[in-house]
Amino acid sequence: MARFDVNAARAQRLEAHGRTWSFELDGESYTLPTELSRKTAKALRKLDDNDVDGLLELLMGEEQYVRFEEHDLTMQDIAAILEAYGKETGLGLGED
Repeated sequence: MARFDVNAARAQRLEAHGRTWSFELDGESYTLPTELSRKTAKALRKLDDNDVDGLLELLMGEEQYVRFEEHDLTMQDIAAILEAYGKETGLGLGED
């Protein structure tokens, strides 16, 4: 029976999606990870289901999040970002 090669599978995913997913907002670029570390996944589980700000800060990192907070966004804007992110990465964050 052939062994599953985790490193080869990871390399294949990263080749297909890259290490980050990016979006643009008011002429500024932001990136989110295409894969989540176990540490990040644990931190996500500790967030309240409605803590959108906590989710975004965790994914973006403090520096990007500070810039992101300066924009006047609606919850629909954020939902659209998370939906596109989920579709392209398969992570499906922010979904019920």
